[in-house]
Amino acid sequence: MGATAVLKLMVRFAAWLPRRGWMAPPALALTILVFAAGISSGGVLSESDFRKVEEIKPLFQNLMGDLVQTSKRTDISSGDADCITSTIRELLQISDELSSYEYLITIEKEMTDFGDKSPMQGVVKFAIEKSNAVLAGERKRLAQLSERCSRFPLALAKMQQALQFVDTTTNLLNSIHVRL
Repeated sequence: MGATAVLKLMVRFAAWLPRRGWMAPPALALTILVFAAGISSGGVLSESDFRKVEEIKPLFQNLMGDLVQTSKRTDISSGDADCITSTIRELLQISDELSSYEYLITIEKEMTDFGDKSPMQGVVKFAIEKSNAVLAGERKRLAQLSERCSRFPLALAKMQQALQFVDTTTNLLNSIHVRL
């Protein structure tokens, strides 16, 4: 499958992208793992990149588990609980939006008849760029939420953890993007 076919698939996929909605909390981690699994076999990602990406799943699961447990505590203020619940919603939004790029990554399995990595490399670059754009936009929303909730110390600490996760994910994707 050549570059033209890849572009056609990308255009068809762009029309298919779902609008904002909710997905299960581990969807972001799953998307990133599928992303890594799909492209590592084609040689676009190195084994080291794959291992780095795999580390995101437990980070996301731990963060979401901590946020959900904290939001259920009875000893926190309603303001803290509201801010933490908003943080969970924002992370779910990030997860949902990034899952849209899963298809672009997994199509590599269907493209076995080209010898040049550049078409797949272009698709991976596109997916990383769009993922980073989603992360940047959602980071701004989390930062705004953090400012609104700054008077609630527990919520502020949890939001800082969420921001750190977004930054870690962005840095990882950037480190891969630079080498493509």
